Amino acid sequence: MKPLNGKVALVAGATRGAGRGIAIELGAAGATVYVTGRTTRTRRSEYNRPETIEETAELVTNAGGHGIAVQVDHLDPDQVQALIARIENEHGRLDILVNDVWGGEHLTEWNVPVWEHSLERGFRQLRLAVDTHIITSHYALPLLIRNKNGLVIEVTDGTAEYNDKNYRLSLFYNLAKNSVIDMAKSLAHELSPYDCTAVAVTPGWMRSEIMLDHFGVKEENWRDAIVKEPHFAISESPRFVGRAVAALAADPEAARWNGHSVSSGQLAQEYNFYDIDGSQPDCWRYIVEVQDAGLPANVTGYR
Repeated sequence: MKPLNGKVALVAGATRGAGRGIAIELGAAGATVYVTGRTTRTRRSEYNRPETIEETAELVTNAGGHGIAVQVDHLDPDQVQALIARIENEHGRLDILVNDVWGGEHLTEWNVPVWEHSLERGFRQLRLAVDTHIITSHYALPLLIRNKNGLVIEVTDGTAEYNDKNYRLSLFYNLAKNSVIDMAKSLAHELSPYDCTAVAVTPGWMRSEIMLDHFGVKEENWRDAIVKEPHFAISESPRFVGRAVAALAADPEAARWNGHSVSSGQLAQEYNFYDIDGSQPDCWRYIVEVQDAGLPANVTGYR
């Protein structure tokens, strides 16, 4: 029952949130998972949060895989190149690349027009969201394409369908998240001759560590936050998008998704997996049909 036994994965940006959830689920499926980020037990990034890559690696191993923590700043080409050289030296292959680096929550100025938005914060956000993914792909893909059926996951916010119809709150944020979707389309074209696949994947309203802190709750009592924000009832754990990625990685016909933009909820319907509470939240359909439509919160039929 370990469909990813023998597979080697790199989750770039696995300190917390979606990256951590994805790394854990790849481990649960039997993969060796390199987890990277800037925060370790001895040094914190500009986020100044307590989660560390060592914790993520331990969670991967506890789930049944083999977690390997490597401190990497993915804006530094030399560090990324050294990381890929290490993976090649230790395993000789890379089967799954997850580009999840983000780090822009504290930089976003929501609903602020570009002429009022800080250029420094905006451009830093773009560098973290876009440059990191390109740098990582530049060095990692020559190793990944050595074997057929390699998979690249570009983690973003929103599907192409939703984002095409909805402005995402800030020029910089909108550009960052849509650029990642376009990256998956570009990589799909470049990887096709090597029988490898690239897919853009978005979680729904995810209960990341930062989001839980925002509402003053823990994963165990997250429903208490519904009193403050009723639509939070559609939220999902980071493990849900992790299971989406693990399902794609285990699918021998994953190439049918090449270049597509999909959500965790869509993939749950396709692959029949569930969140840790046994539900199947379909967040993006809910957002369109309930939240954006101005209807009262009601998740009946959506999870």
